[in-house]
Amino acid sequence: MSAVARVAAVWCPDWPVVAAAQAADVSLHLPVAVLSANRVVACSEVARADGVRRGLRRREAQSLCPELVLLDADPDRDARAFEPVVAAVEELAPGVEIIRPGLCAFRVRGPARYFGSETAVAERVVDEIAARTGVEVLVGIAEGVFAAGLAARHGGIVPAGESPAFLAPLDLAVVDRPDLVSLMRRLGVRTVGAFAALPAQDVLSRFGPDGAAAHRLARGLEPRPLVARLPPVDLSASREIDPPAERVDTVAFVARTLAEEFAERLAGYGLACTRLVIEAATENGEELSRTWRHDGVLTVADIADRVRWQLDGWLTGRSREDRPTAGVTLVRLAPEDVVEHGGAQLGLWGDTGADDERAHRALTRVQGLLGPEAVVTPVLGGGRDPESRVRYVAWRDAREPSLPPEPPWPGLLPPPAPATVPPDSPPVSVLGTDGEPVGVTGRTFLTGLPARVSLGSGPDRNVVAWAGPWPSDERWWSPVQARRRAWMQVVLDGAEPSAFLLALEAGSWQLAGVYD
Repeated sequence: MSAVARVAAVWCPDWPVVAAAQAADVSLHLPVAVLSANRVVACSEVARADGVRRGLRRREAQSLCPELVLLDADPDRDARAFEPVVAAVEELAPGVEIIRPGLCAFRVRGPARYFGSETAVAERVVDEIAARTGVEVLVGIAEGVFAAGLAARHGGIVPAGESPAFLAPLDLAVVDRPDLVSLMRRLGVRTVGAFAALPAQDVLSRFGPDGAAAHRLARGLEPRPLVARLPPVDLSASREIDPPAERVDTVAFVARTLAEEFAERLAGYGLACTRLVIEAATENGEELSRTWRHDGVLTVADIADRVRWQLDGWLTGRSREDRPTAGVTLVRLAPEDVVEHGGAQLGLWGDTGADDERAHRALTRVQGLLGPEAVVTPVLGGGRDPESRVRYVAWRDAREPSLPPEPPWPGLLPPPAPATVPPDSPPVSVLGTDGEPVGVTGRTFLTGLPARVSLGSGPDRNVVAWAGPWPSDERWWSPVQARRRAWMQVVLDGAEPSAFLLALEAGSWQLAGVYD
């Protein structure tokens, strides 16, 4: 089991009721229920004592508790009212993630070291929220947000390493997957511990990613890492232009001053920008926003250049129909990605060379004139065949693979991968030793030994070596998208190149790749 960070969850019981009662100035000592679509979605403890429950219709709830105070549900109100609670938590523990209105979480390691213990953190959080907002909360601490949230409901701190044992006896309904819970109960699996004992691979194959995520929760893991909500720091810089500027050279003077102010603001926090958002607005309310990425740290000159290039592309590079109808009145710069100052990776032999920098500037300017998709670079990703494993991303955009490049990919071609994938696959003729065309049977066997291959309109070449075939049956469940292919590698005599990847589809061989 991978290590899971200790997390403190702050839970406000019956939060929709608390937020609605605060807005309507209703005392929580009265029976209160919140309605949506004429049904109770939340109720106070006093109302529950009279038999009111979630899911009851309005009249059923009123028949059980005639003095019940009914308020309308309002998710926006709940979120707005929860912000002071989060702000109170941030006074003690920066890095708070809002799970939903009424529940937030933060990593407890740092605050526990500062206040002396996890118990002290929980007590301080409860007292701080009560003093600042008057709201009563419960705090639970365990490994992961899921276990910590349940610990808050049961009012306690789970000892380190015992989160799976804490979860095991709980009813499986706590995973909040009604369909999965219903099926598991019919199979005799009723507790979190019984569900966690099932093999993870079997759960994934039977119930898919959603079932696998629930299984990770049952095992005391997390389906995703905690994403912290950090106290906001405004690092942006903006400048109003009066009178409105309709020429790029007019904006360029403002851009230089604004770039210096922006860089100084980042430097004051020990940061440097690697990804920049440039925003502009015109007198008629037209707006532009574009993100620029840089391999290294953006200097003042780099920022000023990008502002000028971007506005040049907006004001003059577009078609006449897309150009703004008035002058620019506002320019704003905001960092999207920052690094510690001096933390940008240099080249292997020092700073980036002059030729590389000129290439960066040229490609970036083309993007400013023609748009981000005008300059793209290939990125290796996940897929079964050479063509699907390569995707193209805009210059300076994130180049991390969107899918895992390695298995699991059933039917993935064995290495090595071809160096070249032709954009248009020419037809290929594969003949056996008897001169007859070679195919692949339904059991994925060759109908003959390949002896000669003709690529496109070229001459026949003798086969020196071959490997395969490897079948690929993709999307067999869809009549429209289903695709069956068979792959074969061949080495031919004669001039270079001599190694090729062939694909058989619908009875015809095609050239799918060329090896160096």
